[in-house]
Amino acid sequence: MSTEQLQFRGYAVKDTEKFTEFELIDFEPMDDRDDCLDIAIEVCGICSSDVHTITGGWGDIHTPLVSGHEIGGIVKRVGKNVKGFKVGDRAVVGAQVDSCGKCRPCTDNNENYCPKQVDTYNAPTRDNEKKYSQGGYSTAIRAPEQFVFHVPDELPLEDAAPMACGGLTVFSPMHRFGVKKGTKMGVAGLGGLGHFAVMLGTAMGAEVVVFSHQEDKRADAMKMGAVDFVNTGNDGWQEKYSMALDLIISTIDVSKAIPIADLAGLLYVNGVLHLCAMPDDPIPNFKTQQLAANGCSISVNHIGSKAEAELMYKLAAEKGVRAWKEILPMKDVAKGVMGVKNNEVRYRYVLKQDINKQV
Repeated sequence: MSTEQLQFRGYAVKDTEKFTEFELIDFEPMDDRDDCLDIAIEVCGICSSDVHTITGGWGDIHTPLVSGHEIGGIVKRVGKNVKGFKVGDRAVVGAQVDSCGKCRPCTDNNENYCPKQVDTYNAPTRDNEKKYSQGGYSTAIRAPEQFVFHVPDELPLEDAAPMACGGLTVFSPMHRFGVKKGTKMGVAGLGGLGHFAVMLGTAMGAEVVVFSHQEDKRADAMKMGAVDFVNTGNDGWQEKYSMALDLIISTIDVSKAIPIADLAGLLYVNGVLHLCAMPDDPIPNFKTQQLAANGCSISVNHIGSKAEAELMYKLAAEKGVRAWKEILPMKDVAKGVMGVKNNEVRYRYVLKQDINKQV
């Protein structure tokens, strides 16, 4: 085991009513185990999940809270049971940092569905429920090997990190659906998740159609590989692709934006409407009869597994998929958070480590 000691310090929120007031704090990582690695963080993406959490949109939080779960860095310390990493390796951590390791999902490459999963931040840790996990707006993270991803040499960390959640959340359902050459796939919304869905879906061979109310994103969608762009603000926007698509990856707030039935009507027989976004508010009521005309299904996922993450990174490296991103110094995390909240980012903010320069 390497004995290099890292300092765990991060930008924390102490009040959901003051979610842009970040303070530098020292914190304790999860308890050490023989399967754990310590990683010095170089970059961390800002995910909309971070905003939902620190604003209280998804419920109460345990403060002070360091958020961030799209983490890229360098391995500095490995436990004696770690087999796949060594000190000096590049590594990525996503939105989950632990699970029970024993249940059926955990032993079936579905650890992201473990009933005792531990989120990367704002969750009681597995071995010490009085200690809460802290995330990547920080200098370092400790995580078990099962939740640390390898990154191909061709893929820069600043691109790999935001894929750890934003990319994996859309790749997992596309992989499980079996997206391949010729799959007719819709992507609803062109934001952080949506832009990854377009590029990864295209890399998998799908014919991707983007649905968005923002006409100024049309050119971006086409550059990302979409075959068409439909402005959902236009009357009759549903007509062109009625009962035409095999799969729709929805990254929009379906509690306020396009009604479920309108999206479902774009699907061919037994097509799937997959909801990747998780709004703060409930989805408005709809009748099941509205889904019967094409026999479609609605599904949801929770991030993705390690096996899927490493398939995604291999695909991204081979096909040249890169995040459309703006890099900010980590001290500007408040600016990034507000940019995500106000839908100003195109299409991912990535924070670059600077904490040691602030103290």
